[in-house]
Amino acid sequence: MGTATQKPGRATGASGTSSEGAKATTYAFPRPALTVDCVVFGLDDEGLQVLLVERELPPFRGSWALPGGFVRVGESLDEAARRELVEETGLGRDHAADVFLEQLYSFGAPDRDPREHTVSVAYYALVNIRDHAVVAATDARDAQWFRVDALPKLAFDHAAIVPVALERLRGKLRYVPIGFELLPEQFSLAQLQHLYETVLGDAVDKRNFRKKVLSLGFVVETGALEEGVPRRRAKLYRFDEARYRKLEREGFALWL
Repeated sequence: MGTATQKPGRATGASGTSSEGAKATTYAFPRPALTVDCVVFGLDDEGLQVLLVERELPPFRGSWALPGGFVRVGESLDEAARRELVEETGLGRDHAADVFLEQLYSFGAPDRDPREHTVSVAYYALVNIRDHAVVAATDARDAQWFRVDALPKLAFDHAAIVPVALERLRGKLRYVPIGFELLPEQFSLAQLQHLYETVLGDAVDKRNFRKKVLSLGFVVETGALEEGVPRRRAKLYRFDEARYRKLEREGFALWL
């Protein structure tokens, strides 16, 4: 801990809070800056995608990077991550809380940012590409989706953050149905299987996959069929969150 220094003109108590109710202490030692960076995953017919922004400002001007930025004073990490997503990509502009966002890991190598020692708290997000229009703004010149296995050279240490996020997604997908955020509200079992195979990077036995998923009961038929497909129309399903939460309380594992 650093040594608390009283600011002139305000009396502070043992807690380091002034009589006016505002914090009036500072630390005597330098400390790193704090940022957030977001690995945003989406899914389309080509595979798993990652959302990147083209930086408008130095350092790394013109380079592709993960959406993110500095945490403001008085702002929580989650608030900062959601604000940066809205500002740089437009994701969650109308309903920020609708974007699945989870804290991932902290990256703090002293030389990761050429400006100064900066610690980044990384997040990963899951979105349905079709439901979220991407619009670059503020200090982002452009925003685009890239295949996770074909990313351009990234600014800072972001090339090291993406694999950590992908590994977290793969791990959680095996026992928590978080991947439904990547699908439309109504989906076919073929789309669900495509999701698992794409994220996990392995083929899944069609018969066993469907039997396992349907036996757990948190995927239910909607009564609707696919539209506009040049083949036999498949049944559409939806995710039953209430059923899943009940299973979660009772204890189960989704191993495929």
